[in-house]
Amino acid sequence: MNIEANQVYIFKLVTGEELIARVEQSHDNYLVISNPISVVISPQGLQMIPTLLSAKQEAHVRLNSNSYSMVSEPREDVADSYRQATTGITVPPRKQIITG
Repeated sequence: MNIEANQVYIFKLVTGEELIARVEQSHDNYLVISNPISVVISPQGLQMIPTLLSAKQEAHVRLNSNSYSMVSEPREDVADSYRQATTGITVPPRKQIITG
């Protein structure tokens, strides 16, 4: 997978944690990411919590390529939740056409 700048991705870290972040820059051995948020499962379903509790929210951080084992584009609902958590922009619910 070609990791592109200015896109949001899900990363499975080698420690087993999963995080979602926006890639700012892609280099051979590392990525520069912003707004990393951990994705965890709770009794209420998927929850997002800050990955770096004491870092500045707007900070760009380095994610070494040997720190993650998998990368993927997020599901639409996860991307929408991430966007709301990081920007405050709420995405309206998608309309469904019911046929029957």
